[in-house]
Amino acid sequence: MAPVEIPNRSVFRAAEVCELAAVPPYVLRGWEAEFPDLGVAKSAGAPRVYRKADVERVLRLKHLILVDGLTLAGARKKLLEEGAMAPAPEEVSDSDVAAMMDEAAQNGLRDLKRGLQWILGVLEGEGAGNGFALRAQPAKASPARKAPPAKPKGKAKK
Repeated sequence: MAPVEIPNRSVFRAAEVCELAAVPPYVLRGWEAEFPDLGVAKSAGAPRVYRKADVERVLRLKHLILVDGLTLAGARKKLLEEGAMAPAPEEVSDSDVAAMMDEAAQNGLRDLKRGLQWILGVLEGEGAGNGFALRAQPAKASPARKAPPAKPKGKAKK
């Protein structure tokens, strides 16, 4: 395999890692399942981002499996021996993630954040100054229903 030049960036999307390593997305997801410290999720449900050290580990893992013929267990053992199992934790900053998004997505997230902060302020009682306040509403009475027709008791005799 020819050496891969990794761009000088701090974070990468999954699609970019797949492209650099020339592996399909399902392979990367499988490796994530076997190596949970591979990649970083900013929050639950958020897409994973990969540090440069993660990309290097993916490339090393690919080499160990495809060139050296190791199993995932063998590759894990080899990475442990090499000390490459857990890269030093690096914080992925908001600016790193923001750099991966286009301007429209950034503006949408900013608007969403402002809206959520406003809702939080209202819930904490700070929203009354805006003319908006949460009040409990009395329970509405349900409309009267007709009772179903009574069923005859016992069987009718012929």
